[in-house]
Order: sequence, then structure tokens, then C-alpha cells
Amino acid sequence: MKVAFFSDCYLDLTGGITSSINAQKTALEKNGHTVIVFTTGYPRSKKELKKLAHENIFIVPSCKLFFRGLTPISRRPGIIENWLLKNHPEIKDFDVFYIHYESGCSIAALRLGKKLHIPTIQVMHGREDVGETNLIPRGLRTIVAYLLNWFHSWYIPHPVKVRRDDHLADNLAKAKMWTLMVNHANYADLVLTPSNHFRKKLLHYGVKKEIKVFPNGFPDNLFPKNPPVKTLKPNNELKMIWHSRVSAEKRMMPFLRALKNVKGNFRLDVYGGGGDYFRAKRFAKRHHLNVVFHGNVKFETIQAAILKAHLDVLVSYNFDTFGNTLIEAEAHGVPVFFCDPDMKEVVPAGSYVMSKNESPAAMTEALNNLLKHPEEIEQMSKIMLKNRNDILISRRIKTLEKIISDIIKK
Repeated sequence: MKVAFFSDCYLDLTGGITSSINAQKTALEKNGHTVIVFTTGYPRSKKELKKLAHENIFIVPSCKLFFRGLTPISRRPGIIENWLLKNHPEIKDFDVFYIHYESGCSIAALRLGKKLHIPTIQVMHGREDVGETNLIPRGLRTIVAYLLNWFHSWYIPHPVKVRRDDHLADNLAKAKMWTLMVNHANYADLVLTPSNHFRKKLLHYGVKKEIKVFPNGFPDNLFPKNPPVKTLKPNNELKMIWHSRVSAEKRMMPFLRALKNVKGNFRLDVYGGGGDYFRAKRFAKRHHLNVVFHGNVKFETIQAAILKAHLDVLVSYNFDTFGNTLIEAEAHGVPVFFCDPDMKEVVPAGSYVMSKNESPAAMTEALNNLLKHPEEIEQMSKIMLKNRNDILISRRIKTLEKIISDIIKK
């Protein structure tokens, strides 16, 4: 099969979308399929572009001044469509367009798929309603949400209007972001999500197209060989690791406030950066917390740190649709700590510690209870190790191959 990936989030970024694209691309290519990736990116030298092209990765026309995180946003969808047809005429011969995210590059792929009569699969990765709320200053959230909807509706119809409610769209900005997400999904031929709980939310707000669940997988080439069972002896240091963004939506600050009242010996190693990075460092120093910040490092360094940890931490709430760090912990046999009941879907029962709710007080209580019962670390680690082969992308990719094959045959 010939599969074209499109994503507004890939080059120069880390995170779940990038990880899932890399793992799926590698697995599909290993199974003999042709995969090409079109994404946004900053200008690069001819040598760098040649190297990317050798890996079947191509940068679409991107803005120089406007950016999202560490990567620029794309030019207008119409410009991208024309660029694709002119510079990559082979795009007409692909079997499927496999699309990630909901911005310019993704919009162009959905539109071009209809024009060329090529089936489109839209992967809905994230909660853009929560992301917009956490990233945009309070006074600008509604304005930005309206502008994003306005831009999106230029290119993709918005027949579904999500109204404010007491569920997930509890303000105008969130309602507008759900409107964008739902209409974007409905423009595709098929929708994929990484979890059942996010599938239910999309259906609730009006996605009419078929939605299939395809969970992210862990790359075979990074899978650690024979990781040991984790054990924690009474009164020994509980070694925790954080390797998500250090940002508002990931809730680093509430977790640090929880650590203030933990009664026992612990250490937290933080890998990654984000909007709350320096604020978190100042807080940890001011309150004399045993927290070490390492910043952005290579994944190989993070892997070595995970293997030394007793507990992997992900304390986002009502945000993550999957939580890639959880399966990264599972691959290494490390128990996980979270607050969001939705995350129970990602890892095996009995392999995690979950606080009663998302508050710092509840997290403190859960950690104090674990320190009183350190033997639970070994029990949870054994469950992780027993089930970890299930998360390999080489196993999960068979499901994606069937999904793609089925939509091509329609």
C-alpha cells in the first residue's frame, strides 16, 4: 500500500503525535508499504532537506513568523494543495491519506483527498479545547477560538455547532474548539482515536463518521530487553520520573504542591521543557523539594532514567486522550501514577496508583499510602512486565493495516 501521512505537528517537536507517527511509519515500511510524510517545518539547508527526502519526509510551505511551540504553522491550505500537486505529482497515485492534527497541512490533505478521490483517515489525537484554554491568556481565549473557527470554516464546512454545556464545553472558547474538532473529523472518510474514552467524547459532540480505536504502540527498536522487576524496600527513596511537558495542561505545579506534604523519602527527576519549566524550578527550590530538572534530552537518556525509577508520573486531568508516557513506562516494567480515571484504559489493571481525584491533597494521600506499602511497587511492576509485549507497534500495526486496507476497498 502507498500511504501519505500529513501532520502539522512533527518536525522539531516531541510528544505523542510525533512518537505515534514515527512508530507507525517505521512499522508500515518494515512490512513493505510505501510511506511518505508531509509536514510543516523551518527552512533547512539543502543537505538537511536531502536527508529528510531520503527518509520520505517533506516540508510543506510554512510561515516564517507564526509558529506553534517549536514548529511553524503552515501556509494557507490552498497554497499547500497547489504545492503538493506541482512538486509531488505522485501524490495522485497514493492509496490513502493518513492525516494527523487539525490545522493547515491537515486541512489541505482532507480537501485534496476529496478532489483526487483518495480516501482520507483523520486521527484525532488531542483535546484542543483544553490545549487552547491552557496556552492562551484568559482574556484572549474566546477571541482566539472564534478566529480559529473562522479560518477553519473557510476551507471545511461547519454544519455542526457545539453549544456551551455543563459537560466539557463549559465556556464559549471550549465550545468553539469542539465545533472545530467535530467538523474537521466529519470531513474525513474515517476517524481514528487512540482510546475509547475519547471516541465517546467525539460522538457526544456530533462526530457522525465511523470512529475506530487504534491505540499508540511502542517502537520495537527501542523496546528494552529483559528489564528487571522494580522493588522498593521500606524507608528507601521512592524514585519517580516525569517525562511529559512541563506545562499547565500536564499539571506540574499541582503535583509539586502535592509533594510538599509527602511524608517520606522521595526523589523526582523531571525530563522535558514547557511553559511552566522555570516556574516549577523556582517552586521546587523555594520549598526544598528533592526534584531535579534535566530539561530536554534525547529519548535514550530518558529510557535509562525510566529503568532506574520506581514510579512514572502523569497527572494531567481531563486532557490526555492516551498518554504515551504510560506505555513508555510499561515497556520498562515501571508502575505509573495518575489522577485521571480515563487513563485506566491505557495500562493493565493492577499496574498503577490512582489518586481519588485531581487535587494536590488527593495526590499527597496516594503517595503517602504507597510509601507505607512499598511492597506494592514490586506487584505492579510484575504486572507491567507480564503485559508489556502487547504494546509493541509490530503487534498493533496489523490492526492499522486492516483499517487502511478496508477503506481502500470501499
